[in-house]
Amino acid sequence: MATRIEKDSMGEMAVPANAYYGAQTARALHNFPISGLKPHPAFVWATVTIKKCAAKANMSTGRLPSDIGAAIVAAADELLAGELADQFVVDPFQAGAGTSHNMNANEVLANRALELLGRKRGDFSVLHPNDHVNMAQSTNDVIPTAIRLASLEMLDPLLEQLEGLERALTAKAREFDHILKSGRTHLQDAVPIRMGQEFGAYAAAIRKNREGLESCIPDLLELGIGGTAVGTGLNAEPAYITAMIAELTVATGFPLVASEDLFEAMQNMDPFLALSSTLRRTAVNLGRIANDLRLLASGPRTGLDEITLPAIQPGSSIMPGKINPSMAEMTNMVCFQVMGCDQAVLLAAQAGQLELNVMMPLISWNLTFSMEILKNCVQKFTESCITGITVNEERCRRYLEESLGLVTVLAPYIGYNASAAIAKESLVSGKSIREIVLEQKLMAIEELDTIMQPEHLTEPGLPKQ
Repeated sequence: MATRIEKDSMGEMAVPANAYYGAQTARALHNFPISGLKPHPAFVWATVTIKKCAAKANMSTGRLPSDIGAAIVAAADELLAGELADQFVVDPFQAGAGTSHNMNANEVLANRALELLGRKRGDFSVLHPNDHVNMAQSTNDVIPTAIRLASLEMLDPLLEQLEGLERALTAKAREFDHILKSGRTHLQDAVPIRMGQEFGAYAAAIRKNREGLESCIPDLLELGIGGTAVGTGLNAEPAYITAMIAELTVATGFPLVASEDLFEAMQNMDPFLALSSTLRRTAVNLGRIANDLRLLASGPRTGLDEITLPAIQPGSSIMPGKINPSMAEMTNMVCFQVMGCDQAVLLAAQAGQLELNVMMPLISWNLTFSMEILKNCVQKFTESCITGITVNEERCRRYLEESLGLVTVLAPYIGYNASAAIAKESLVSGKSIREIVLEQKLMAIEELDTIMQPEHLTEPGLPKQ
Protein backbone atom coordinates (compact mmCIF):
# COMPACT_ATOMS: atom_id res chain seq x y z
CA MET A 1 0.00 0.00 0.00
CA ALA A 2 1.33 3.41 -0.97
CA THR A 3 1.89 5.65 2.03
CA ARG A 4 2.83 9.17 2.91
CA ILE A 5 4.58 10.36 6.05
CA GLU A 6 2.80 12.66 8.47
CA LYS A 7 4.00 13.97 11.80
CA ASP A 8 2.41 14.51 15.17
CA SER A 9 3.85 15.37 18.57
CA MET A 10 5.25 11.84 18.88
CA GLY A 11 7.06 11.88 15.56
CA GLU A 12 6.56 10.48 12.08
CA MET A 13 3.88 7.99 11.12
CA ALA A 14 3.14 6.26 7.83
CA VAL A 15 -0.39 7.00 6.60
CA PRO A 16 -2.11 5.46 3.55
CA ALA A 17 -1.46 7.81 0.64
CA ASN A 18 -5.16 8.13 -0.23
CA ALA A 19 -6.31 8.66 3.35
CA TYR A 20 -7.62 11.98 4.61
CA TYR A 21 -6.88 11.12 8.20
CA GLY A 22 -3.41 11.65 9.62
CA ALA A 23 -0.80 10.41 12.07
CA GLN A 24 -2.91 10.31 15.23
CA THR A 25 -5.67 8.37 13.51
CA ALA A 26 -3.12 5.97 12.07
CA ARG A 27 -1.74 5.41 15.57
CA ALA A 28 -5.25 4.69 16.84
CA LEU A 29 -5.79 2.14 14.06
CA HIS A 30 -2.56 0.44 15.09
CA ASN A 31 -3.27 0.61 18.82
CA PHE A 32 -6.97 -0.29 18.89
CA PRO A 33 -7.88 -3.05 16.40
CA ILE A 34 -10.46 -4.26 18.91
CA SER A 35 -13.97 -4.74 17.51
CA GLY A 36 -13.91 -3.84 13.84
CA LEU A 37 -16.71 -1.38 14.61
CA LYS A 38 -16.81 2.24 13.48
CA PRO A 39 -18.46 5.32 15.04
CA HIS A 40 -22.18 5.68 14.36
CA PRO A 41 -22.94 8.10 11.50
CA ALA A 42 -24.96 10.29 13.91
CA PHE A 43 -21.91 10.64 16.14
CA VAL A 44 -19.77 11.57 13.14
CA TRP A 45 -22.41 14.09 12.05
CA ALA A 46 -22.43 15.61 15.53
CA THR A 47 -18.64 15.86 15.70
CA VAL A 48 -18.29 17.43 12.27
CA THR A 49 -21.12 19.85 13.04
CA ILE A 50 -19.25 20.95 16.16
CA LYS A 51 -16.08 21.52 14.12
CA LYS A 52 -17.94 23.54 11.52
CA CYS A 53 -19.63 25.70 14.13
CA ALA A 54 -16.36 26.15 16.02
CA ALA A 55 -14.70 27.47 12.87
CA LYS A 56 -17.54 29.95 12.34
CA ALA A 57 -17.50 31.00 16.00
CA ASN A 58 -13.73 31.48 15.97
CA MET A 59 -13.98 33.57 12.80
CA SER A 60 -16.64 35.71 14.45
CA THR A 61 -14.29 36.50 17.35
CA GLY A 62 -11.49 37.31 14.91
CA ARG A 63 -9.24 34.58 16.22
CA LEU A 64 -9.35 32.31 13.15
CA PRO A 65 -8.29 33.81 9.79
CA SER A 66 -11.24 33.92 7.45
CA ASP A 67 -9.58 31.99 4.61
CA ILE A 68 -8.61 29.15 6.94
CA GLY A 69 -12.02 29.16 8.62
CA ALA A 70 -13.88 29.20 5.32
CA ALA A 71 -11.91 26.19 4.10
CA ILE A 72 -12.73 24.26 7.28
CA VAL A 73 -16.41 25.14 6.93
CA ALA A 74 -16.42 24.07 3.28
CA ALA A 75 -14.72 20.77 4.14
CA ALA A 76 -17.23 20.19 6.94
CA ASP A 77 -20.12 20.82 4.56
CA GLU A 78 -18.77 18.13 2.24
CA LEU A 79 -18.57 15.67 5.11
CA LEU A 80 -22.05 16.56 6.31
CA ALA A 81 -23.29 15.85 2.78
CA GLY A 82 -21.96 12.31 3.13
CA GLU A 83 -18.56 12.56 1.51
CA LEU A 84 -15.48 10.89 3.04
CA ALA A 85 -17.64 8.89 5.47
CA ASP A 86 -15.17 6.02 5.15
CA GLN A 87 -12.45 8.17 6.71
CA PHE A 88 -13.93 7.92 10.21
CA VAL A 89 -12.24 4.71 11.19
CA VAL A 90 -11.40 4.68 14.90
CA ASP A 91 -12.74 1.74 16.90
CA PRO A 92 -15.22 2.70 19.66
CA PHE A 93 -12.96 0.84 22.09
CA GLN A 94 -10.14 3.35 22.06
CA ALA A 95 -8.13 5.63 24.30
CA GLY A 96 -10.19 7.28 27.02
CA ALA A 97 -12.41 10.34 26.55
CA GLY A 98 -12.45 10.00 22.75
CA THR A 99 -9.23 11.81 21.84
CA SER A 100 -8.64 9.47 18.90
CA HIS A 101 -12.10 10.10 17.46
CA ASN A 102 -11.75 13.85 17.96
CA MET A 103 -8.38 13.86 16.21
CA ASN A 104 -9.75 11.66 13.43
CA ALA A 105 -12.26 14.43 12.70
CA ASN A 106 -9.65 17.17 13.07
CA GLU A 107 -7.26 15.47 10.65
CA VAL A 108 -9.85 14.64 8.00
CA LEU A 109 -11.17 18.19 8.04
CA ALA A 110 -7.67 19.67 8.01
CA ASN A 111 -6.50 17.61 5.05
CA ARG A 112 -9.62 18.22 3.00
CA ALA A 113 -9.52 21.95 3.82
CA LEU A 114 -5.90 22.01 2.69
CA GLU A 115 -6.92 20.56 -0.67
CA LEU A 116 -9.60 23.22 -1.00
CA LEU A 117 -6.86 25.81 -0.43
CA GLY A 118 -4.77 24.22 -3.17
CA ARG A 119 -2.34 22.61 -0.73
CA LYS A 120 -1.23 19.03 -0.21
CA ARG A 121 -2.56 16.81 2.53
CA GLY A 122 -0.28 16.92 5.52
CA ASP A 123 0.93 20.49 4.87
CA PHE A 124 -0.03 21.47 8.39
CA SER A 125 2.18 24.54 8.43
CA VAL A 126 -0.71 26.27 6.70
CA LEU A 127 -3.72 24.67 8.40
CA HIS A 128 -3.25 22.44 11.43
CA PRO A 129 -5.65 19.83 12.92
CA ASN A 130 -5.00 21.05 16.47
CA ASP A 131 -4.25 24.73 16.02
CA HIS A 132 -7.08 25.52 13.62
CA VAL A 133 -9.71 22.77 13.38
CA ASN A 134 -9.58 22.14 17.15
CA MET A 135 -9.23 25.82 18.08
CA ALA A 136 -10.85 26.73 21.43
CA GLN A 137 -11.83 23.10 21.92
CA SER A 138 -10.77 20.03 23.83
CA THR A 139 -11.75 16.43 23.37
CA ASN A 140 -13.19 16.79 26.85
CA ASP A 141 -15.91 19.24 25.83
CA VAL A 142 -16.31 18.15 22.19
CA ILE A 143 -17.17 14.51 22.91
CA PRO A 144 -19.92 15.04 25.54
CA THR A 145 -21.39 17.72 23.28
CA ALA A 146 -21.29 15.31 20.34
CA ILE A 147 -23.01 12.61 22.39
CA ARG A 148 -25.78 15.08 23.26
CA LEU A 149 -26.27 16.18 19.65
CA ALA A 150 -26.17 12.61 18.30
CA SER A 151 -28.71 11.52 20.91
CA LEU A 152 -31.05 14.37 20.07
CA GLU A 153 -30.71 13.63 16.36
CA MET A 154 -31.53 9.95 16.85
CA LEU A 155 -34.36 10.43 19.32
CA ASP A 156 -36.76 11.99 16.81
CA PRO A 157 -36.99 8.96 14.48
CA LEU A 158 -37.15 6.58 17.44
CA LEU A 159 -40.00 8.56 18.99
CA GLU A 160 -41.76 8.56 15.63
CA GLN A 161 -41.57 4.76 15.42
CA LEU A 162 -42.78 4.35 19.00
CA GLU A 163 -45.72 6.61 18.26
CA GLY A 164 -46.50 4.42 15.24
CA LEU A 165 -46.41 1.31 17.43
CA GLU A 166 -48.68 2.98 19.95
CA ARG A 167 -51.17 3.84 17.20
CA ALA A 168 -51.11 0.30 15.84
CA LEU A 169 -51.72 -1.20 19.29
CA THR A 170 -54.52 1.28 19.94
CA ALA A 171 -56.14 0.33 16.64
CA LYS A 172 -55.98 -3.34 17.60
CA ALA A 173 -57.46 -2.50 21.00
CA ARG A 174 -60.47 -0.96 19.28
CA GLU A 175 -60.74 -3.80 16.76
CA PHE A 176 -60.64 -6.49 19.44
CA ASP A 177 -62.65 -4.73 22.15
CA HIS A 178 -65.74 -6.91 21.65
CA ILE A 179 -63.82 -10.17 22.08
CA LEU A 180 -64.19 -11.71 25.54
CA LYS A 181 -61.55 -14.12 26.78
CA SER A 182 -60.19 -15.64 29.93
CA GLY A 183 -57.66 -13.54 31.77
CA ARG A 184 -54.58 -15.24 33.17
CA THR A 185 -52.49 -14.50 36.23
CA HIS A 186 -49.56 -16.73 37.23
CA LEU A 187 -50.29 -18.36 33.83
CA GLN A 188 -53.43 -19.77 35.44
CA ASP A 189 -57.12 -19.10 34.78
CA ALA A 190 -58.30 -15.71 36.00
CA VAL A 191 -61.40 -13.56 35.60
CA PRO A 192 -62.56 -12.52 32.12
CA ILE A 193 -60.98 -9.70 30.18
CA ARG A 194 -61.54 -8.27 26.73
CA MET A 195 -58.81 -8.79 24.15
CA GLY A 196 -59.07 -5.08 23.45
CA GLN A 197 -58.23 -4.32 27.07
CA GLU A 198 -55.03 -6.37 26.80
CA PHE A 199 -53.93 -4.50 23.68
CA GLY A 200 -54.98 -1.17 25.17
CA ALA A 201 -52.65 -1.80 28.10
CA TYR A 202 -49.81 -2.49 25.67
CA ALA A 203 -50.50 0.81 23.90
CA ALA A 204 -50.52 2.68 27.22
CA ALA A 205 -47.19 1.17 28.23
CA ILE A 206 -45.55 2.24 24.98
CA ARG A 207 -47.04 5.73 25.35
CA LYS A 208 -45.49 6.06 28.80
CA ASN A 209 -42.12 4.88 27.50
CA ARG A 210 -42.30 7.41 24.67
CA GLU A 211 -43.11 10.18 27.12
CA GLY A 212 -40.21 9.03 29.29
CA LEU A 213 -37.81 9.41 26.37
CA GLU A 214 -39.20 12.86 25.62
CA SER A 215 -38.51 13.85 29.22
CA CYS A 216 -34.79 13.18 28.65
CA ILE A 217 -34.54 15.93 26.03
CA PRO A 218 -34.19 19.05 28.25
CA ASP A 219 -30.99 17.80 29.91
CA LEU A 220 -29.52 16.82 26.54
CA LEU A 221 -30.01 20.39 25.31
CA GLU A 222 -27.59 21.75 27.94
CA LEU A 223 -24.12 21.89 26.41
CA GLY A 224 -20.76 22.12 28.13
CA ILE A 225 -18.98 23.23 24.96
CA GLY A 226 -16.41 25.90 25.78
CA GLY A 227 -15.31 24.21 29.00
CA THR A 228 -12.27 22.88 27.11
CA ALA A 229 -9.93 20.66 29.14
CA VAL A 230 -11.34 20.65 32.69
CA GLY A 231 -14.32 22.99 32.56
CA THR A 232 -12.48 26.27 33.18
CA GLY A 233 -12.78 27.39 29.56
CA LEU A 234 -9.04 27.86 29.16
CA ASN A 235 -8.20 28.99 25.59
CA ALA A 236 -11.88 29.66 24.81
CA GLU A 237 -13.07 33.27 25.02
CA PRO A 238 -16.52 33.97 26.49
CA ALA A 239 -17.53 35.43 23.12
CA TYR A 240 -16.62 32.12 21.49
CA ILE A 241 -18.84 30.17 23.90
CA THR A 242 -21.80 32.43 23.19
CA ALA A 243 -21.21 32.27 19.45
CA MET A 244 -20.76 28.51 19.58
CA ILE A 245 -24.14 27.89 21.20
CA ALA A 246 -25.78 30.18 18.66
CA GLU A 247 -24.08 28.48 15.71
CA LEU A 248 -24.95 25.00 16.93
CA THR A 249 -28.57 26.01 17.49
CA VAL A 250 -28.84 27.20 13.89
CA ALA A 251 -26.97 24.21 12.48
CA THR A 252 -28.97 21.55 14.32
CA GLY A 253 -32.36 23.18 14.80
CA PHE A 254 -32.31 22.20 18.47
CA PRO A 255 -33.00 24.87 21.14
CA LEU A 256 -29.59 24.45 22.75
CA VAL A 257 -28.37 26.31 25.81
CA ALA A 258 -25.07 26.63 27.60
CA SER A 259 -24.80 24.65 30.79
CA GLU A 260 -24.84 26.74 33.95
CA ASP A 261 -21.86 24.73 35.20
CA LEU A 262 -19.30 23.69 32.61
CA PHE A 263 -17.47 21.57 35.16
CA GLU A 264 -20.57 19.53 35.91
CA ALA A 265 -21.36 19.09 32.22
CA MET A 266 -17.96 17.50 31.69
CA GLN A 267 -17.88 15.29 34.77
CA ASN A 268 -21.48 14.13 35.06
CA MET A 269 -22.90 11.55 32.64
CA ASP A 270 -26.40 11.72 34.16
CA PRO A 271 -28.18 12.85 30.95
CA PHE A 272 -26.77 9.85 29.10
CA LEU A 273 -27.50 7.48 31.95
CA ALA A 274 -31.09 8.75 32.10
CA LEU A 275 -31.52 8.26 28.36
CA SER A 276 -29.95 4.82 28.47
CA SER A 277 -32.09 3.67 31.39
CA THR A 278 -35.22 4.93 29.63
CA LEU A 279 -34.21 3.01 26.52
CA ARG A 280 -33.84 -0.03 28.78
CA ARG A 281 -37.30 0.51 30.27
CA THR A 282 -38.72 0.76 26.76
CA ALA A 283 -36.96 -2.46 25.82
CA VAL A 284 -38.32 -4.19 28.91
CA ASN A 285 -41.90 -3.32 27.99
CA LEU A 286 -41.41 -4.06 24.31
CA GLY A 287 -39.90 -7.44 25.13
CA ARG A 288 -42.71 -8.18 27.57
CA ILE A 289 -45.30 -7.44 24.88
CA ALA A 290 -43.45 -9.63 22.40
CA ASN A 291 -43.42 -12.45 24.96
CA ASP A 292 -47.17 -12.11 25.51
CA LEU A 293 -47.82 -12.29 21.78
CA ARG A 294 -45.69 -15.42 21.51
CA LEU A 295 -47.72 -17.03 24.29
CA LEU A 296 -51.09 -15.98 22.89
CA ALA A 297 -50.09 -17.25 19.44
CA SER A 298 -48.54 -20.50 20.68
CA GLY A 299 -49.65 -23.73 19.04
CA PRO A 300 -51.51 -23.71 16.79
CA ARG A 301 -52.77 -27.09 17.99
CA THR A 302 -50.94 -27.53 21.28
CA GLY A 303 -50.75 -23.97 22.58
CA LEU A 304 -53.11 -21.11 23.42
CA ASP A 305 -53.80 -20.13 19.80
CA GLU A 306 -55.90 -17.13 20.80
CA ILE A 307 -54.26 -14.90 18.20
CA THR A 308 -52.47 -15.47 14.91
CA LEU A 309 -49.34 -13.53 14.02
CA PRO A 310 -48.54 -12.77 10.38
CA ALA A 311 -46.53 -15.54 8.71
CA ILE A 312 -43.38 -13.94 7.34
CA GLN A 313 -41.09 -16.91 6.64
CA PRO A 314 -40.83 -20.70 7.02
CA GLY A 315 -40.13 -21.63 10.62
CA SER A 316 -38.06 -24.77 10.28
CA SER A 317 -35.50 -26.38 8.03
CA ILE A 318 -36.80 -29.85 8.92
CA MET A 319 -40.49 -29.49 9.89
CA PRO A 320 -42.63 -28.63 6.84
CA GLY A 321 -45.35 -26.07 7.36
CA LYS A 322 -44.01 -24.80 10.67
CA ILE A 323 -44.42 -21.06 11.20
CA ASN A 324 -42.63 -19.30 14.07
CA PRO A 325 -43.28 -15.93 15.77
CA SER A 326 -40.16 -14.55 14.07
CA MET A 327 -40.80 -10.83 14.51
CA ALA A 328 -41.52 -11.27 18.22
CA GLU A 329 -38.33 -13.33 18.57
CA MET A 330 -36.28 -10.67 16.79
CA THR A 331 -37.81 -8.07 19.08
CA ASN A 332 -36.77 -10.04 22.14
CA MET A 333 -33.17 -10.22 20.90
CA VAL A 334 -33.01 -6.49 20.26
CA CYS A 335 -34.48 -5.78 23.68
CA PHE A 336 -31.91 -8.01 25.38
CA GLN A 337 -29.13 -6.16 23.55
CA VAL A 338 -30.46 -2.76 24.60
CA MET A 339 -30.60 -3.93 28.21
CA GLY A 340 -26.98 -5.06 27.94
CA CYS A 341 -25.94 -1.74 26.44
CA ASP A 342 -27.58 0.07 29.33
CA GLN A 343 -25.52 -1.93 31.80
CA ALA A 344 -22.35 -0.85 29.97
CA VAL A 345 -23.47 2.80 30.05
CA LEU A 346 -24.26 2.54 33.76
CA LEU A 347 -20.80 1.21 34.60
CA ALA A 348 -19.11 3.73 32.31
CA ALA A 349 -21.04 6.65 33.84
CA GLN A 350 -19.99 5.58 37.31
CA ALA A 351 -16.34 5.28 36.24
CA GLY A 352 -15.76 9.03 35.92
CA GLN A 353 -12.89 10.42 37.96
CA LEU A 354 -12.35 13.98 39.14
CA GLU A 355 -12.72 16.42 36.23
CA LEU A 356 -13.44 13.92 33.45
CA ASN A 357 -15.19 10.71 32.52
CA VAL A 358 -12.81 8.89 30.19
CA MET A 359 -15.37 6.22 29.28
CA MET A 360 -17.33 8.50 26.96
CA PRO A 361 -16.52 6.56 23.75
CA LEU A 362 -18.19 3.51 25.27
CA ILE A 363 -21.19 5.58 26.34
CA SER A 364 -21.50 7.09 22.87
CA TRP A 365 -21.36 3.80 21.03
CA ASN A 366 -23.84 2.01 23.28
CA LEU A 367 -26.34 4.86 23.18
CA THR A 368 -26.26 5.28 19.41
CA PHE A 369 -26.32 1.53 18.83
CA SER A 370 -29.28 1.08 21.18
CA MET A 371 -31.30 3.84 19.55
CA GLU A 372 -30.51 2.54 16.06
CA ILE A 373 -31.53 -1.07 16.65
CA LEU A 374 -34.53 -0.12 18.79
CA LYS A 375 -35.82 2.25 16.11
CA ASN A 376 -35.45 -0.38 13.36
CA CYS A 377 -36.92 -3.09 15.57
CA VAL A 378 -40.00 -1.07 16.49
CA GLN A 379 -40.63 -0.21 12.84
CA LYS A 380 -40.49 -3.84 11.68
CA PHE A 381 -42.38 -5.15 14.73
CA THR A 382 -45.19 -2.71 13.99
CA GLU A 383 -45.33 -3.24 10.24
CA SER A 384 -44.71 -6.99 10.04
CA CYS A 385 -46.39 -8.17 13.24
CA ILE A 386 -48.78 -5.88 15.10
CA THR A 387 -50.80 -4.57 12.16
CA GLY A 388 -51.48 -8.09 10.86
CA ILE A 389 -52.59 -9.78 14.10
CA THR A 390 -55.93 -11.59 13.95
CA VAL A 391 -57.96 -13.24 16.75
CA ASN A 392 -59.33 -16.75 16.97
CA GLU A 393 -62.65 -15.76 18.52
CA GLU A 394 -63.98 -19.31 18.85
CA ARG A 395 -60.89 -20.39 20.80
CA CYS A 396 -61.21 -17.36 23.11
CA ARG A 397 -64.88 -18.15 23.72
CA ARG A 398 -64.20 -21.80 24.56
CA TYR A 399 -61.40 -20.94 26.97
CA LEU A 400 -63.64 -18.40 28.68
CA GLU A 401 -66.48 -20.87 29.13
CA GLU A 402 -64.10 -23.47 30.58
CA SER A 403 -62.16 -21.06 32.78
CA LEU A 404 -62.16 -21.64 36.52
CA GLY A 405 -61.70 -17.91 36.90
CA LEU A 406 -65.42 -17.42 36.34
CA VAL A 407 -66.06 -18.72 39.84
CA THR A 408 -64.71 -15.42 41.19
CA VAL A 409 -67.97 -13.71 40.32
CA LEU A 410 -69.82 -16.01 42.72
CA ALA A 411 -67.75 -15.11 45.77
CA PRO A 412 -69.73 -11.95 46.74
CA TYR A 413 -72.94 -14.03 46.73
CA ILE A 414 -72.04 -17.50 48.09
CA GLY A 415 -68.70 -16.77 49.78
CA TYR A 416 -65.05 -17.42 48.99
CA ASN A 417 -64.89 -20.94 50.44
CA ALA A 418 -68.00 -22.18 48.67
CA SER A 419 -66.72 -20.68 45.41
CA ALA A 420 -63.34 -22.38 45.87
CA ALA A 421 -65.12 -25.72 46.40
CA ILE A 422 -66.97 -25.26 43.12
CA ALA A 423 -63.69 -24.54 41.36
CA LYS A 424 -62.13 -27.73 42.75
CA GLU A 425 -65.12 -29.82 41.73
CA SER A 426 -65.06 -28.32 38.24
CA LEU A 427 -61.39 -29.19 37.88
CA VAL A 428 -61.95 -32.80 39.00
CA SER A 429 -65.23 -33.48 37.22
CA GLY A 430 -64.70 -31.47 34.08
CA LYS A 431 -68.10 -29.86 34.53
CA SER A 432 -68.52 -26.14 33.97
CA ILE A 433 -69.01 -23.67 36.82
CA ARG A 434 -72.54 -23.06 35.60
CA GLU A 435 -73.43 -26.75 35.62
CA ILE A 436 -72.23 -27.26 39.19
CA VAL A 437 -74.05 -24.21 40.58
CA LEU A 438 -77.32 -25.33 39.04
CA GLU A 439 -76.86 -28.97 40.11
CA GLN A 440 -76.28 -27.88 43.71
CA LYS A 441 -79.15 -25.39 43.51
CA LEU A 442 -76.95 -22.62 44.85
CA MET A 443 -78.71 -20.08 42.61
CA ALA A 444 -81.73 -19.85 40.40
CA ILE A 445 -80.98 -20.00 36.71
CA GLU A 446 -82.22 -16.44 36.17
CA GLU A 447 -80.01 -15.06 38.92
CA LEU A 448 -77.01 -17.03 37.68
CA ASP A 449 -77.49 -15.89 34.09
CA THR A 450 -77.58 -12.28 35.25
CA ILE A 451 -74.40 -12.28 37.30
CA MET A 452 -72.43 -14.61 35.01
CA GLN A 453 -72.64 -12.39 31.95
CA PRO A 454 -68.93 -12.00 31.05
CA GLU A 455 -69.51 -8.54 29.58
CA HIS A 456 -70.28 -7.28 33.08
CA LEU A 457 -67.10 -8.80 34.45
CA THR A 458 -64.70 -6.65 32.48
CA GLU A 459 -65.65 -3.32 34.03
CA PRO A 460 -65.40 -2.00 37.63
CA GLY A 461 -68.11 -2.90 40.11
CA LEU A 462 -70.25 -5.88 41.15
CA PRO A 463 -72.44 -7.71 38.60
CA LYS A 464 -76.04 -6.70 39.25
CA GLN A 465 -78.64 -9.29 40.11
